[in-house]
Amino acid sequence: MRTALAAGPPPGPARPEFWRSPLRGPWLTSVLGLVLLGGITVLFVTGLLSYAAYNPDLAAVNDQTPDKGRLGFYLFPWPTSPAWLYRLTQGVHVTLGIVLIPVLLAKLWSVIPRLFSWPPVRSPAHALERLSLLLLVGGALFEFITGVLNIQLHYIFPGSFYTLHFYGAWVFIGAFVAHVAFRLPVVVRALRSRRLRAELRTDTAGTVPEPLDDTGLVSPRPAPATVSRRGALAMVGAAALALFAVTAGQSIGGWWRRTALLAPHGQEPGTGPNGFQINKTAADVGIRPADIGPDWRLTVRGPGREAVLTLDQLRRLPQTGAALPIACVEGWSTPDQDWTGVRLTDLAALVGLHDSPPDVFVESVQRGGSFSSTVLRDNQVRDARSLLALRVNGADLSPDHGYPARIIVPANPGVHNTKWVTRLTFGATG
Repeated sequence: MRTALAAGPPPGPARPEFWRSPLRGPWLTSVLGLVLLGGITVLFVTGLLSYAAYNPDLAAVNDQTPDKGRLGFYLFPWPTSPAWLYRLTQGVHVTLGIVLIPVLLAKLWSVIPRLFSWPPVRSPAHALERLSLLLLVGGALFEFITGVLNIQLHYIFPGSFYTLHFYGAWVFIGAFVAHVAFRLPVVVRALRSRRLRAELRTDTAGTVPEPLDDTGLVSPRPAPATVSRRGALAMVGAAALALFAVTAGQSIGGWWRRTALLAPHGQEPGTGPNGFQINKTAADVGIRPADIGPDWRLTVRGPGREAVLTLDQLRRLPQTGAALPIACVEGWSTPDQDWTGVRLTDLAALVGLHDSPPDVFVESVQRGGSFSSTVLRDNQVRDARSLLALRVNGADLSPDHGYPARIIVPANPGVHNTKWVTRLTFGATG
């Protein structure tokens, strides 16, 4: 081993002169890292908010990560105002995650010589640093890849996306914070070494390597520049803008949805009052015609009381309208749809809960798939816009949108706006 180390690195990527790009260096890496520092911080915060929106500390059926322990320290009752809150936070989370992919890949390209540094381990401290980089790079790739697969509803990974993405995020952010703490002085020095404006004015002919230093990023035998740093940053920026252009429309909605080429399912299903986005159809979850036919009933339960209602009886109750969007964890959302139905507070009153109704356990007739039930917090129940919706945009709900009745609650994740509702139990959590 000593002989091999004394002989120097083997031929190939372990030798510094193998990497010949004159662009690599602490300045370019620091610029890309600074963009990622801001972007990943926003991603992490909006990811935590997305998890809080599920109200996982409320009930077991809401909690996709039941062994989270202290990682749920920040959870709080998710508000219902503004009604577009989840649409905004999740839209930012997904769109920004997609947009940052070219920046992440460019950052990994800029530091790839360090992956092959020789000797691989020089000391226990160096071994710990290498391990932290493994968690950092592996965590970043894991989070971005699972996020993209979830957006496309392509679940090829083992286990639940929510669990994997949640724990993966905490592992990654721990390594990320440690990396930033250790490398921040280097980043500050590198950014001060060159002016961004000057680099953006330098063409390919004027592009020269950065001075050799101990970072291991600068090539000792650089090739002539074929692109300037300005050009490299422009290519990364153009790729990010292109991904924004084919992603953001799924969150903006309206005409812009036509540009959302990366959105799941692509376009709205059909036209007419029910012609807006869905994730799961009635057939997907085993809904049979008999389940939502004339024999369908809604059971409303409260402490010691129960009411069983037909669809006609529900229609004879006071009807309320609310203009609310649907926003999903995959990042897509709809513009406000005009929903009509019975307020949850009015249904609570049927079983004696006239004042300050409590949480409600919502159950669906769906036979397969996830999220067949949910628990809504008392603040969600009490919001005057929270409905058991029977109609949308002036028409009865279609089977795929939850006929005969579905939940619609402001600022609620789409999967918790339960469709094909058959039972409401106030004061229960599962």
